[in-house]
Amino acid sequence: MLDIKEIRKNPAVFIQSLQKRGADENQIKILLELDNQFRALKQELDQLKHDKNKLSLEISLAKKEKKDIAQILQKSKEIDQKIEQKEQDMTQIQKEIKKILHNLPNLVDESVPIGKDENSNKEVKKVFEPKLTSKDVLAHYEIAKYIGLDFERGVKLAGSRFTVIWSKLAKLERALANFMLDLAIKKGYIEVAVPYIVNTNTMFGTGQYPKFIDELYKIERMDYWLIPTAEVPLTNLHANEILDKKDLPLKYVSLTPCFRKEAGNYQKDIKGIIRQHQFNKVELVRFSTKEQSNNELEKLVQDAADVLEKLQLPYRVIELCSGDLGFAAAKTYDLEVWIPSQDRYREISSCSNCKDFQARRANIKYRDVLGLEYVHTLNGSGLAVGRTLVAIIENYQLEDGIEIPKVLRPYVGIDKIEIEKNKKY
Repeated sequence: MLDIKEIRKNPAVFIQSLQKRGADENQIKILLELDNQFRALKQELDQLKHDKNKLSLEISLAKKEKKDIAQILQKSKEIDQKIEQKEQDMTQIQKEIKKILHNLPNLVDESVPIGKDENSNKEVKKVFEPKLTSKDVLAHYEIAKYIGLDFERGVKLAGSRFTVIWSKLAKLERALANFMLDLAIKKGYIEVAVPYIVNTNTMFGTGQYPKFIDELYKIERMDYWLIPTAEVPLTNLHANEILDKKDLPLKYVSLTPCFRKEAGNYQKDIKGIIRQHQFNKVELVRFSTKEQSNNELEKLVQDAADVLEKLQLPYRVIELCSGDLGFAAAKTYDLEVWIPSQDRYREISSCSNCKDFQARRANIKYRDVLGLEYVHTLNGSGLAVGRTLVAIIENYQLEDGIEIPKVLRPYVGIDKIEIEKNKKY
């Protein structure tokens, strides 16, 4: 959440940031008008309360002197009515101010390239040249029934965009997740098992609520939501806490299912498991001082990239432009893995520095020598397990099966998943 005091001091900075995002800059003007109204009402209210106190004193003195206090009581009653009305007006304006603040996106970092949409994103680097294209492989959904990827039963059990995974492929998916966790732990991340259901305050802390409620799964008649990513519970672990600067950075990793309606993307990636309502993901979260957060972002990106490098999957790093940034992000790098059947790179991890945006919403601070500061929060996928599985199925595809990457063989216990055309799951 943005700081209204900072907006008051320098509104041009916030207007410019919204312009960079292609968002509605008039929200700042409306916000400041409401803020001026609120502060004017506050002054009027303070004056009315002062007048009320004076009248109370007059009433007390008049009573002692046995004077008629009818007129003074009437004035006091009128002031009470005005005070009540002012308080009601202030409450309503405060709600409107909060609504705008809760829906304003983060400030864009100065280093972020300016652009309208993904076409202005900047390629930072490529690692490993792709060896296979659509001419060389079948899409993962085309060989699905021969390797244990079961869409029909997923639909039967839950509906479209749900999948059942069988046997050796299920073991490979589990192996991928364990490999990602082990790699993160070796890098100093603390593994955390978190709830998959959180309350509204937790969703608010990371910025999913109220901005993205149409994308979230709500549990009816309860203050519970299914998590869209482990970023939500991991970041909120320290909500309403004060951390010690010497303990920063903190690094957490968690494997969870993620639940997303993908309501705005119904026609995208309708085939296969690129875009599912439920998928597994290993999430990396860091808590940093404000001075070190951009350095921590670079480290976070490399931590996610190391997974792809050890799996020897072709990938590239993209720096997102201002118009393609997420709501809570000040700066983001996407990692995109090569998908041969599509002849293109697809996002497999998004690593963001949210600076103090989430910390203000969740009230997470650290103690510095000069006082209390809001922490800077960072998050990134390390990685999306399903999409990594797709990348392996296609980049390691042979005529008679799927080769297991060398680093995963100790986890899976086999070198290859055979294509079994006569097998029925």
